Amino acid sequence: MLIDSHVNLHAPQFDEDRDAVIARARDAGVALMVNISDRVSNFAACRALADQPDIWCTVGTHPHEAKEDPDLSAKTLVDLARDPRVVGIGECGLDFHYDLSPREIQARVFRAHVAAARETGLPLVVHTRESDDVMGDILEAEYAAGPFRMLMHCYTSGADLARRAAALGAWFSVSGIATFKAAEDVRAVIRNMPAERIIVETDCPYLAPVPYRGRRNEPAYVPHVLAKLAEIRGWSPDEADQRTTDAFFALFDRIPRP
Repeated sequence: MLIDSHVNLHAPQFDEDRDAVIARARDAGVALMVNISDRVSNFAACRALADQPDIWCTVGTHPHEAKEDPDLSAKTLVDLARDPRVVGIGECGLDFHYDLSPREIQARVFRAHVAAARETGLPLVVHTRESDDVMGDILEAEYAAGPFRMLMHCYTSGADLARRAAALGAWFSVSGIATFKAAEDVRAVIRNMPAERIIVETDCPYLAPVPYRGRRNEPAYVPHVLAKLAEIRGWSPDEADQRTTDAFFALFDRIPRP
């Protein structure tokens, strides 16, 4: 069962042909997609696409956008997450590569998301870039205050943070980056991820896998990510499909399994 666990279908890159993109995904066998909230102020656009039976959504604010609402409360996220089509909290986290929001605001807003994930029981969709030590410290401190489930989305950070997150029970998602020729360090980490907690994503419209690298990404390309994961882990295609499907529904358990 092909599932794209992280799409940004409400992004402006799809404004000209969104319906065709979704149709191509279905034609490619993609049975479910999770449309990811980029910021709470834009949640309505993200949620609108989740009226379709095979598209669900999350609620949250990306670290790039954290400065937009530095006092974002867990209550705001919890209230929006009462919508039954909302299946996760995020995308949220820390991005110290671009620093488009001040780091202290990123951390404060991230902690609000953690609190919302803890309260709702929904999985936290975590973005982390060049922030391994701080991210690991926050996750461990917050988990000690009360457990929550988390997905390390599009994971390309280091092996040490992967180990720390896995010890807290984290899931990991693999993206098209795994297909890039120069990404052997990413593949090395993927080989050691917990086998029962790996899922796949496109993160479209970004990070198109080989052989589409450099083009706009689409959910229809997720089979290439799954095939690369199977190769990296030494799984058959059927085993990769079964394992990632089982892991997806174990994490996103608000979605009924067909």
